[in-house]
Amino acid sequence: MTAASEISPLSWETRSLVVLGDSTTVGLGDPLPGGGWRGYGPLLAEALSATDLHNLSFTGARAADVRWRQLPRALEARPDVVTIVVGMNDTLRSDFDARQMHDDLDAVVGTLTAAGAVVLLVRFHDHAQVFRLPGPLRRALRGRIEALNEVVSSVASGHDRAAVLDLDTMPGAYDVAAWSVDRLHPSELGHRILASGFAALLDEFGCVVPNPVSMVCSGGANPGPIQHVAWLLIKGLPWLARRGRDLLPYAMVIIVRSLLGMEHSRPPATVERIRAAG
Repeated sequence: MTAASEISPLSWETRSLVVLGDSTTVGLGDPLPGGGWRGYGPLLAEALSATDLHNLSFTGARAADVRWRQLPRALEARPDVVTIVVGMNDTLRSDFDARQMHDDLDAVVGTLTAAGAVVLLVRFHDHAQVFRLPGPLRRALRGRIEALNEVVSSVASGHDRAAVLDLDTMPGAYDVAAWSVDRLHPSELGHRILASGFAALLDEFGCVVPNPVSMVCSGGANPGPIQHVAWLLIKGLPWLARRGRDLLPYAMVIIVRSLLGMEHSRPPATVERIRAAG
């Protein structure tokens, strides 16, 4: 990760903004009145006065999807700025592989920065503070997120023109109002917090941010209690059941290690091992 002064001694403007990743980048949690989702992408584009916004994300995307399915289209857009929010779907799957994630994200960031883009990644917060899970699942997920965050930091530190937005330290990140009913995706306010955080990072890089992101919610739909409950029953709980099954084998490992008195907070694959093997 390079310092802002190393990018350009002068301020610069964003013409093309590309946003990559999973359902958070799609905009889930920030519904539009006429249907569909808005999310942080359009909010950030407005803040930057970007003339072109390319949202290439899709729900369920993993790090490998960003590399093989989203990156080629991102390069076609000749982006000035790229945001990447991905990794949580990886942490929730039984085949989680920190080393492979490192390889995938490193390839994506390296390719984009070599093409001249500034790339912004995300370190994730402690989901257990906003989304309640049984103890073993909570510890399993926390360990996976720690491994994911180590990967993100390692990748960013290895490339010029890359920076990281740390959700764990962002003001308001743990406010209940920042989260949608599923507690997994940001609400409209949460997406505004994300957009504002990205804009602040870009400002440090010398990027012109003519329109600061407002924290006053407007322009999105405001689902009522019935809509929230319906979503939770139809979408949220079935999704949690599927992902819970994926995490269960790792959670069982956590339980056994705990019973044996072994240290359980450290994920089995760490960046140190990745570096040693690489």
